Amino acid sequence: MMKTAQQLDTADELLMYREEFLYPMQPNGEPYIYLCGNSLGLQPRNAKKYIMEELEDWEKFGVEGHFEARHPWLPYHEFVAEPLARLVGGKPDEVVAMNSLTVNLHLLMASFYRPTKKRYKIVIEGHAFPSDQYAVASQARFHGQHLGDLADPILEIFPSEGRSYVRTEDFVQFLEQHKDEVALVLIGGVNYLNGQFFDLPEICKKTHDIGAVFGVDLAHAAGNVVLKLHDWQVDFASWCSYKYLNSGPGGISGIFVHEKHHGLTEIPRFEGWWGHNKSTRFKMPSEFVPIDTAEAWQLSNPPIFQLAALRASLEIFDRATMPRLRKKSEQLTTFLWEHLQTLPKGFATIFTPEDVARRGSQLSLKIKDANREMVGALRHDGIICDFREPDIIRVAPAPLYNSFTDCALFVEGLKKYANG
Repeated sequence: MMKTAQQLDTADELLMYREEFLYPMQPNGEPYIYLCGNSLGLQPRNAKKYIMEELEDWEKFGVEGHFEARHPWLPYHEFVAEPLARLVGGKPDEVVAMNSLTVNLHLLMASFYRPTKKRYKIVIEGHAFPSDQYAVASQARFHGQHLGDLADPILEIFPSEGRSYVRTEDFVQFLEQHKDEVALVLIGGVNYLNGQFFDLPEICKKTHDIGAVFGVDLAHAAGNVVLKLHDWQVDFASWCSYKYLNSGPGGISGIFVHEKHHGLTEIPRFEGWWGHNKSTRFKMPSEFVPIDTAEAWQLSNPPIFQLAALRASLEIFDRATMPRLRKKSEQLTTFLWEHLQTLPKGFATIFTPEDVARRGSQLSLKIKDANREMVGALRHDGIICDFREPDIIRVAPAPLYNSFTDCALFVEGLKKYANG
C-alpha cells in the first residue's frame, strides 16, 4: 500500500500545491497528517502576507484606505467575484462574498421562501447539518407555520431501508409525492455527515417542474466538487469559506443568486446600504434602489481581513482549477476506499456512496467502539481527522494539500486499533 501511494504521489501533477499551505506541527517537529479540511482548511502561506498588507495600509492611510490601499477596501469584495464565480459555476454578477453562511441562508429565504396556504412546505435532506434544520424551522415559524402539527411544514427525506444515502430517483419520487404542497427545496450540495454529493441538476429540474424554488447549502461542496449553478438553473445558494476554501476560522461566506432573479422588484429582501445602487450610494438617498446583481442582497460593507485570507486561497484554486482538483479527489477517495477494505471484517463500515460521482472529498466510517478517545489516539500518532457522535469518523483528503501517502498512513493508523 505504501509503495503504491508513493508512486501515485510521484505522478501527481498537483502535488506541488502542498507547499502552498502551512501544517499544524506535532511535538516532535513533524507536520500532522491533516485530513480535516471538511471542518477547517489549512492556512495558505500567503494569507498572513495579505492580511498584513491590509494592516499596513490601515496604519498608513486610515479611512483613505477605502480608496488608496493596495487593494482598495471600497470594492474589495469585487476582487473575489470572478474566482468565486468560477468555483461555483456562476457569473460574476451572480455571486458576492458577504456575512456568514446561516445569516445568508436566512436572508435568501426571506426572498425565496414565500409560503401560501397551499404551498408552504420546505424539503430538506434527513441528517442535514443542524444549522440548516434550525434555519428552516425558524423560517417556517416566522411565517406562522406550526411545527409538530399534522401539516408540519418541514419535510425531511431519508434513505430508503437498507441504504445509507438518498438515491436520486427516491428524491424525485418524494418531490412528486408532495408536488402540490412544496414551496422550497433547500438541501446541502454535499451532505456533511455521509459525504453524499447530491445530483443537483436533476433535483433542481424536478423542483422547478413541481413549481417550487430550489436552494443549496454549499458548505461542503464549494471548493470540493465541480458546480455549475448557473447552467443548472439553481435559484440561490450560499456557502462558507473556511472548509475546503481555506479562508480561516469564521471566514466570510458567499452567495449565488441566479441572474433570472436580478432586478425583479416583486422579490422581497431585507435591505441595507451596501446593497444600494453604487452610483448614488454616497448621496445617501432615503429610498433604497437595489444593485441589479447578487450584490443587492448585501447589507453592510464586508470584513477586509477575511476577504484578504480568502483571496490568498482563491488564487491557488485558480491555478489548480476545479476539474483537476476533482479528478484527484476522486482518485484519493478511491484509493482510500480500496485500502480500507483491508481492515478486519466488521471493524469499519463506509456509509458514503460507493459511486465516486456521488461523493465529495470525504469518506465517513462507522467504526466499532469508536469514540473521541480513538480520534485523540490517532492525533497522538500524528493524524488529525474528525469524530461525530456516536461512532463516526469522517476522513477528508483535500486534493490541494493531501497526498496518497497521507491516506495510506491513515489506514495504517486505523489498523493499529483494529488489531488491538
